[in-house]
Amino acid sequence: MAIYAGRGVLMAGFMLVEKTTASVLIFSALMGLLWLSTVPPTMALCAREFGTRWLATIFGMIFLGHQIGGFTGAWLGGLVFDRTGSYDQMWVISILAAGFAALVHLPVRDGPRVPVAVPA
Repeated sequence: MAIYAGRGVLMAGFMLVEKTTASVLIFSALMGLLWLSTVPPTMALCAREFGTRWLATIFGMIFLGHQIGGFTGAWLGGLVFDRTGSYDQMWVISILAAGFAALVHLPVRDGPRVPVAVPA
């Protein structure tokens, strides 16, 4: 949850600062750290919830969903730019999407699993 919230805060902060070479490089470095940082926790959560037998298949479906989302975001960014001549609305949409992602991940509890006793 914190990773998604961090992305939103970082994007909002970037929108508020002057765009210089230094600010773009700092933003890019921090966003790069946050961008793929969801993969290891997602893999661990999938492995714990579904086991490792089908982990590659399950994570493949998750990865496909991320690719579809990435395409949609890039396409929508181009559409917004074509219609408005600016990416500002897309930045706002991205910040709101990060906030939404953080909210929907609030119920996820990533603690140790309690083994369920199987009757003999």
